[in-house]
Amino acid sequence: MSSQFYITTAIDYANGSPHLGHAYEKVLSDVIARHRRMEGRRVHFLTGLDEHGQKVQQTAQKRGVGPQALVDEIAAVFQGMLRDLRISHDDYIRTTEPRHKQVVQRFLQQLFDKGLIFKATKAGWYSVRQEQFLSDKDRAEDGSWPEIYGEVTQTTEENYYFKLSQFQAWLIEHIRAHPDFITPRFRQNQVLEFLKEPMNDLCISRPKSRLTWGIELPFDPAFVTYVWFDALTNYYSAVEGKGLWPADVHVIGKDILSPPHAVYWPCMLKALGIDPPRQLLVHGWWTINNQKASKSSGNALDTLGFAATHGADAFRYYLCREMVVGQDADFSAATFENRYKADLGNNLGNLVNRLLNMVGRSYAGKVPAAAADEELEQNLRGLWAESARKYQEAFREYQVSHALESLWVFISAMNAYIEARAPWKLAKSADPADRARLDSCLAHVAEGLRLAGTLLLPVMPETCGKLLTHIGRPVPDRFADQLAWSWAGTGSQVAEKCILFPPIEPPTAPAKA
Repeated sequence: MSSQFYITTAIDYANGSPHLGHAYEKVLSDVIARHRRMEGRRVHFLTGLDEHGQKVQQTAQKRGVGPQALVDEIAAVFQGMLRDLRISHDDYIRTTEPRHKQVVQRFLQQLFDKGLIFKATKAGWYSVRQEQFLSDKDRAEDGSWPEIYGEVTQTTEENYYFKLSQFQAWLIEHIRAHPDFITPRFRQNQVLEFLKEPMNDLCISRPKSRLTWGIELPFDPAFVTYVWFDALTNYYSAVEGKGLWPADVHVIGKDILSPPHAVYWPCMLKALGIDPPRQLLVHGWWTINNQKASKSSGNALDTLGFAATHGADAFRYYLCREMVVGQDADFSAATFENRYKADLGNNLGNLVNRLLNMVGRSYAGKVPAAAADEELEQNLRGLWAESARKYQEAFREYQVSHALESLWVFISAMNAYIEARAPWKLAKSADPADRARLDSCLAHVAEGLRLAGTLLLPVMPETCGKLLTHIGRPVPDRFADQLAWSWAGTGSQVAEKCILFPPIEPPTAPAKA
């Protein structure tokens, strides 16, 4: 396994505000990146903003501002979201940057020189919303155009085309030969199904007569580049010359898997003689209260407020725990508050406070040595080994939800263990055997919390850093040998109290008249 790990998100489109889908993709990628760093990998984590295209130009015109001023404003909003969610990206690329434009124009020129780009006049159906030409196979079963395409009109236009069809056979073979190229596997089957039909060549330009906001074709200044050819290149342009390519994983939503990422991008790279990315990790969509998230209803934006009211880490945990990667998931205030109270407040937070309280009262704030070794303690240590193994196995498949589920089995077991041992009763006993059980109980809970907190650092970095500090343990930057049960924490000084997850305050009732 290489010590290097290059991960990207899809770059967000600069024609609106961040919503839950943007937030989830960044959090998922960040958790993966942080986990890989703690495994000792040299991680490079890229995200950014897609800033060209017809919709950006139209929005700027409606607002009476220049396109660059518009995307500068939107970039600041998206970057604010990254800060709020504690995203640890190493680079933020904007497609208006010179470093990106230069690579796009060089790619275009190389393909043109190879005879893989040609000029033609074609008539067809055009979606302004998706900024692409459509064919009849894009229609719904009743012959209508799906809502995602918005207004669709007939257009006759002269443009440049990339000979995409030449690479169809290669792409099919590549996907079959690399079963992990598209994850989860059922998404790969969807792409292969798409490729059963002959591919059309890809229109990669727009005439300046209707679109000026784009990267100019180097071989014909009367045209600009189609936004997808521009946007996809960011993954390469951001790291050219840094020895990071090919990307280990592109994290994307299912809506842009096929054809953009699973067809256009690998074929473009093949045509240029560049290796394709190693893997596409495809996540599903979020609904809000079992309804499709939409700008018109405003429900897509409201969800981000939970990070401000309940903490970024709690929000990160909920997103990772609630969505099984590859499947769709639903966000609601009720399920969020249930996870917050049950998983975080009652199961993890209260356990920390029980430990601090008992160690403070019975041992002057210093973790005792494990003096007893009975079946309960042996079972708890054995469960840790099993839970940690399942966690890491799930993480290797990027199934963060399953990993967290495994870890919470252990955290719940620690709560059951402390209930069974009842240290508050043992502390009142004069029996030396009970004192030994008390020593061992608190030592085991302290060590169990250290282990769980360490494994959870990529998901809840600030909260788990606080947890470890309050139980008197250092915050590691590598897993290394930190996930093995040990008694190195004996004698550690714990804090008096630690409120990791403050109670959710009920809404204030309106004052009576």
